[in-house]
Amino acid sequence: MEQMLRHQCLIYDGSPAKMLPAIAAIIKQKLSENLRCLYLNSPTMVTGLRSYLFAAGVDVTHEIAKNSLILTSEQNHLKNGHFDVDLMLGTLENTTNQALADGYAGLWATGDMSWEMGRDKDLEKLAEYEWRLEKFFQKHSTLSGICQYHAESLPGEALCHGLLAHPALFINETLARINPRYIPSEALIKLTAPTPELQDAIRNLCELQRRVRL
Repeated sequence: MEQMLRHQCLIYDGSPAKMLPAIAAIIKQKLSENLRCLYLNSPTMVTGLRSYLFAAGVDVTHEIAKNSLILTSEQNHLKNGHFDVDLMLGTLENTTNQALADGYAGLWATGDMSWEMGRDKDLEKLAEYEWRLEKFFQKHSTLSGICQYHAESLPGEALCHGLLAHPALFINETLARINPRYIPSEALIKLTAPTPELQDAIRNLCELQRRVRL
């Protein structure tokens, strides 16, 4: 069960800032478990998360200074502004290995897929990345995290693919669910066309996220 919950998908709509309290709460929890935490998003979101972490009682300055907490907007995984799957996975592997070498129990990471993809939003590369990322999670038991999909920033194909490519769904900082629609197949290296069933599932997830944030 715990292994299945390591690679989670968060699909939501509305203001991205509304997710920050939940992300801050889970980062606080993961830091207490001796995990290095990595948050990748836009400068505005990074600034907002800092505030919520402080409000949650995290000594952000101290955690950043000792490198337990990495809050970044860097896009070093892009080549000339284009998403590079190999570079991204290589960066993630190096960061995971470095966390272990530095004495942490592992790495917990989360990022907004729109920001990670850069300006070109190459959806074929996104499909390849998510499939290879799940294989990466299976090989690295000390890695865990959440891929964030903002329904108003990504097209339907990307949302459907994200839903099918993750074994678990993030609901809030205290609840995650096994994903009944997860497909552990190489077929997912191709984009998934939206179907009425998948579109309904995504709408239901967004509605659930709105309810748990109330």
